[in-house]
This record gives sequence, C-alpha cells and structure tokens, in this order.
Amino acid sequence: MPAVHHKLLLEDALQDSPQTRSLLSVFEEDAGMLTDYTNKLLQSMQRVFGAQSEMGLATEQLSQQLLDYEKKNFALGKGDEEVITTLQSFAKTVGELNSLHSELANQMADSMVFPLIQFREKDLTEISTLKEIFGIATDEHEAAMVKYSRLPKKKENEKLKADMVKEVAYTRRKQHQASLQYYCALNALQYRKRVAMLEPMLGYTQAQISFFKKGIELVSKKMDNFLSSVSNMTQSIQAQLDAEAEAMRLSQRELLSVEDTVYMPDKDTEPVNRTLIQKAGYLNIRNKTGLVTTAWDRLYFFTQGGNLMCQPRGAVAGGMVLDLDNSSVMAVECEDRRYCFQITSPSGKTSMILQAESKKEYEEWICTVNNISRQIYLTDNPEAVAIRLNQTAIQAVTPITSFEKRQEGSPNPDRAKPGGVHATSSGSQKTGAAPEPEDLIAPGTPIQFDIMLPASEFQDQNRAGGRRTNPFGETDDDCSTESDDSLLQQVFAVRFLGSMAVRCGDNQEVIYEAMRQVLAARAIHNIFRTTESHLMVTSSSLRLIDPQTQVTRISFQLGEVCQFAAHQENGRLMGFVVEGRDWSDGDEEGEPSFSAFVFESNTEGEKICYTISLAKDITEAKKDPEALAQLMKNMPLTNDGKFLLLEPETGDMTNGAGQEDLESEA
Repeated sequence: MPAVHHKLLLEDALQDSPQTRSLLSVFEEDAGMLTDYTNKLLQSMQRVFGAQSEMGLATEQLSQQLLDYEKKNFALGKGDEEVITTLQSFAKTVGELNSLHSELANQMADSMVFPLIQFREKDLTEISTLKEIFGIATDEHEAAMVKYSRLPKKKENEKLKADMVKEVAYTRRKQHQASLQYYCALNALQYRKRVAMLEPMLGYTQAQISFFKKGIELVSKKMDNFLSSVSNMTQSIQAQLDAEAEAMRLSQRELLSVEDTVYMPDKDTEPVNRTLIQKAGYLNIRNKTGLVTTAWDRLYFFTQGGNLMCQPRGAVAGGMVLDLDNSSVMAVECEDRRYCFQITSPSGKTSMILQAESKKEYEEWICTVNNISRQIYLTDNPEAVAIRLNQTAIQAVTPITSFEKRQEGSPNPDRAKPGGVHATSSGSQKTGAAPEPEDLIAPGTPIQFDIMLPASEFQDQNRAGGRRTNPFGETDDDCSTESDDSLLQQVFAVRFLGSMAVRCGDNQEVIYEAMRQVLAARAIHNIFRTTESHLMVTSSSLRLIDPQTQVTRISFQLGEVCQFAAHQENGRLMGFVVEGRDWSDGDEEGEPSFSAFVFESNTEGEKICYTISLAKDITEAKKDPEALAQLMKNMPLTNDGKFLLLEPETGDMTNGAGQEDLESEA
C-alpha cells in the first residue's frame, strides 16, 4: 500500500522559518499541478458521459490521461508507484472497453463524474481559500511586527507598548491558526488525491462490468482480483487519512492550548543560555539606503560552523553574510532601537548592526557569536568547552572598581612564582607549543574597567617604588623636574579598556590573551563606553593624563614596563605589562607581580610601541655618553632639544579635552 513520506510539520507553523516556507511552496506547487490535472481528467470523464456517439475517441483520450499521471513528476509523488501502476492498468482496460451503452449514463454520472467534481469543488477549492486566508494573516503579522520593532527604547508609552504587544499576539495567533488549518489541508490532500484518482475509475469499471454481459467471464477472470486489490488500497488510504486527520486534530488542539506569552514578544520565561554554539531566528538588519538614511529589514539568520548565514523567505538555501572566526561582538545603541548589537570582522573593515526581538534573544545572539569567534565549534566536544569557558568567563570578567577591597584571607590568584613561569616558558620552547591561557593568566582573575591603578588593590604602592598621583592634581617636585629634563615627550590619545593581573611579563602572548579576555568581558557585560585620556611617553616614564584637568592619573617608571605589543590584527589595540613587587608574604625583597593594561588608540598601536621602544633605547643610551651622542645624532631633534618622533596629533589634542565617554570600537 502507498505511504506518505512528506508532510508539513504542525510544530513548525509558529516559527514560520524559511525552511518551512520552502517546503510549503513545494506543497503549493503540487496542489496547483493536481488542480490542473484534475480539471483535465474531469473534462475527459464528462466527454465520456456526454458524447456517447464519440465514446471510442473519449475513452482513448481518457486512457492517455491516465498514463500522463506518471509523466507529471509530482514533487511529492514518492509513494505513488502503486497508484501509477494501477492507473496504467486502468488505462489498458479503458482502451479495451471502447464502446459504451446508453444505460451507463446514470451510473457513470453517480460513480465516475460526481466524485471527481466533489473532490475539485470541495478539497481543491478549500486549499485555494485557506491559501488566501494564510496570506492575509501573514501580511497582518508582518505589519504588526514592523510597528512593534519601531517602538522607542527611551520614554516608552506603556499604553502604546501594551497595545502593540496585544496586536502582535493577536496577529501571530491568527497566523498560527491559519497556518495550522492550511498545513492540515495540504497534508490531507496527499491522501485525498489518491482516493480521488482511484475512486472514479473504480466506479466506471464496475459499471461497465455490470452492464456488459458479453465476454463477462473473460473480463472477470482478469479484473476481479485487480478490482478487489484496488478497493482494498483505497480503503487503506482512507484509513490512513482518518488516522492522520485525528492525529493532526489532536496536535492542533495541543499547540493552540499554550499560554498567550508564546505569542508575545519579549515575554521569554526560560533563562538565557550563554553556552550556545548554534543559533537561528529572525533579526532586523540595518541597511543604508542613502548618505544619511537607513532602512531595517527583517530576515532569518542562522549560524553554520563559523559563518553567519542569512536566508530570505522563498530562498531554497541561505548565503554567508560574515565569517565569525576571531570576530568581535558588542552591544550598541542605534536609532533609539532596543536590543541592538554589532558584529565586526577581525580586520574591522566589515561590520553589521542587528536588532533582536527580545532581551533573551539579544543576549543569546551575543554569547553565541562570542563562542563561535573563539572557534569552539572545532573542538571534539564544543558544548562542554562552551560551558567551561562560560563559567570561567563569569568568574574572570566580573567588573570591579578600584574602591572595592579584596576580602582578607582570600587567595591571591594574581601572584605567580617567577621560577614557575620560567619553567613553563622553557618547557614551551622545548616542545615548540604556544603557552596555554592558564599559564599566562590565572583562571578567575578579576578585570577592572576604570582608569585607576589596579596594583593598589593587590600590592603596596609605596614600597613598589611607583609614583602615586595626588587626586587633587598636585605632583611631586621630582616628577616635574624629570619631565622637564626628558629627551622624549610624545602624547597619544587613547581609551582605557581594562587591566588585570597576569602570571608573567616576558612573553607577548600574555598581552594578546589579556586583550582577548578584556574584550570578551566587555561584550558579556555590555560595557561599550570608555573615557578618552592622553598617554604621554617620555624617556623616563609612561603617564596617563586627564585631557580636561591635565591631572596625571597613572605614572609608571619606564623600567617597570617589561613587555609591550600591539594587536596583530586590530592595529588600534595595544597593551603593556608592568612589573611590581608584592610584600604580602612578609618577604623583604617582595615577590614579583605583573599587571597588564589594554588600551585603544586613535592611531596605530605600533606607533606607541615604537615610541616606548625608543624611550627604552634612550634610557639605555644615557648610561653611555657616547651612545647617547650617537643616538641624538641619528634622530632629528626639536628646537628645545627633544627627539622629534611623530607629527603631533593636533586634532586629537584640541578636541580630546571635550570628548569624554566616547564609544569604543573595541
């Protein structure tokens, strides 16, 4: 007996994904072809019924139409082999029965023409009507979603928002009901078309046999078993239809018995899953339509491996939009819309702004993209890795401020023994493998995002020898004297992104790992605003200066800076490692401790690193007067005797004082 291998899943009606729409188009195309074929078959049967004088020609055409069923190649025709074989047998029988008696007219009208007319007028017309209702409900839902997406984030009108939520829920429920009815009708049509194709011919053949006595023994010997099997086949298909209709009715009732929150946007009851490595759903994407005008389009996005894919409605498959490997994602405020986030390629040349439907979707998309950017999907067990990294990130990126105090007696994860660091480093060099992140930064190390010296929380500033800045802008006399006598002074506009304790200071990889953790922390905690400062590099120190008050916020002796590097792909990111001493164990000399600082600059980070390198060269050259003289001879000097390194950043220096809380591109 034939079986139906294709059907529309009622559970997918509410999501209304492009995959479901694509499958729906196949069913609609099949229904259209079936309508055309039914009309032609009915015309043939009516000709048999009405043109008794031309019965031979009519039966010949009918036989040909029965053979054409196989040539139609229905997209959902899998399982019709027995139907095709049966129709071919019927076509042969019709060719033999080429003469028709007038007494057959009434029987043919009742058993052949009427069932097919009923199938066309009832079933096929119902499909057409439900298709129109489904289209209207879909258009109303899209219009409601467009209005809802335009709700402003600030100063919301609660009554307007409540009305829009009700309207979206009403239109979504209406679309859900229409789609369920439409899907059920299309699924049932796959059974009814088989009965509609076989039942008329069964009645026609039985009428012929009952009225033609001549040669009845010959015909009966060939047809009795055949007709019996066809009758059993139609009854079996009808039983399958009844069972499927009952199952769809129960499923439809269960799907419609859900709470109203299912249809309401931004009413998610489930917690946010931050360990996803795959995500799919509708998002609004911002597209530029002119120099200053933009438009938002609602499209279906999904992740596949390390790529972000987009599939418009009606498309058979999706296309790649962006490679997410090593990309960055962050929350943004855009055109007074809620739940917006931006994905940027590693090179920074490609970026896109997307809007989620709810806060849960917004946070899950950010976490998913962040997980994929770390290439977790390439591991053997990506789900377990994502869970472990998420737990580590929650512990490691909890924001702290300089005014919080570490609890007494708590373990200090910042400290690492120099011997252990060197042993790990030498072991890495022997094996030729890169150091693990745990060897560079201790798991659970806190990150701070303000511009206060993090060492003040876990090391004694006075005994470390570092210069502490007076909060009222007053500095020590030796500071000003050293600044005046400096042979190098270069100022860069930078934005402080974060700092954290690290385990070593002799490897640039520790800076890259600190950059990654700081940027991941900002993405997870939605911290995307920073304050601009001026980083002054001299031949003796590094100073971070407030551009408005000219107060020195942080000052490091150049000898304390043991490592510095710019990001390998995003040239505007740079960082350095500062070495200090920790006397918490009572050791008179103190244990070495290291802190990494990450900045984003308006210029290339390589320029800042080159300036720091030159400052260190000057410091070393001061020990040898001849080397210093040779260095000053090779480098151009300004009128006051300082090294002329770079063109002054006039635009940044003049406008930097009035630009605070800028939005960082990191």
